[in-house]
Amino acid sequence: MGETVTTPKPRSYYNCVECPAFCCSTYERVQVTRRDIRRLAKHFGVTDEVATARYTKMYANERVLRRKRDRLFGQACQFINPETRGCGIYNARPAVCREYPLTKRCAYWDLYKFEKDQQDDPDTLPLVKITFSKWKK
Repeated sequence: MGETVTTPKPRSYYNCVECPAFCCSTYERVQVTRRDIRRLAKHFGVTDEVATARYTKMYANERVLRRKRDRLFGQACQFINPETRGCGIYNARPAVCREYPLTKRCAYWDLYKFEKDQQDDPDTLPLVKITFSKWKK
């Protein structure tokens, strides 16, 4: 009889439950695939076409989730619960959300924890906005 060998899950250094949904608020675009749209359609009991029209839009040449006004960050994913800051479609969330972050650490979590400690205030919430520009070395 052989022993069952399991690979331990790598330790993560962040807790999404305590986070105010930085990744869902900061990124302006959450790309969705056809598979993501099918998952949303199934979750809401609608057709792929209805899910596409209701929950997504085109941004340049990519299909992305729609956003809504957010009291903390100005804009956020339309599926964020404004009270709990949790994902309203967790089991149907897009692949990009399922994969984030790809590392054991989350930069948003690290910033969040750092500022709470630095300010010595458990209610501190650093507001983060990502902007992009060309940079030459």
